Amino acid sequence: MSLILFLHGPSSSGKSTLAAELRRQSPRPFLHLSIDHLRSSGAWRQVDYPDWQTARPAFFDGFHRAVAGFADAGNDLIIEHILDTPGWHSQLQDLLADHQMLFVGLRPSLAALHQREQRRGDRPRGSAVQDAAHIHAGIRYDLECDGTRDTEQLARDILTRINQPLPASGFFR
Repeated sequence: MSLILFLHGPSSSGKSTLAAELRRQSPRPFLHLSIDHLRSSGAWRQVDYPDWQTARPAFFDGFHRAVAGFADAGNDLIIEHILDTPGWHSQLQDLLADHQMLFVGLRPSLAALHQREQRRGDRPRGSAVQDAAHIHAGIRYDLECDGTRDTEQLARDILTRINQPLPASGFFR
């Protein structure tokens, strides 16, 4: 059984920053998986998919199966993802059911999301606020936090929590 730290929040909510800090502080190794890594490495290039809406379902189905494959092989994971499409949560519930999970929801203020998105400059304007308006609906997190909170302290809090027995994750409800 692998341990999965699933970081869920809108674009620009601090998922990547938190994941990096968790890895820096943790004595145990975590494999960090994210769509942004595929984009940044050039493994996925938007220019290659002129009809992205048609290609998108297969791409994310592959990503979800890859994440499950890494967990099934015994890797502890930090996954950062935005569950913004119907069916993704239930697919990942099925694929990751045999693993231990801490499901973390990041909810920074709308003003912070807007500011971060502008600073980044690599996302469509307004997408972070748009995501924040709906991605948390009906979700049960094990831990919710403000993505603008001190990242070092937040990582310490999460690592302290996973060093105790974890109850069944809200991710699977």
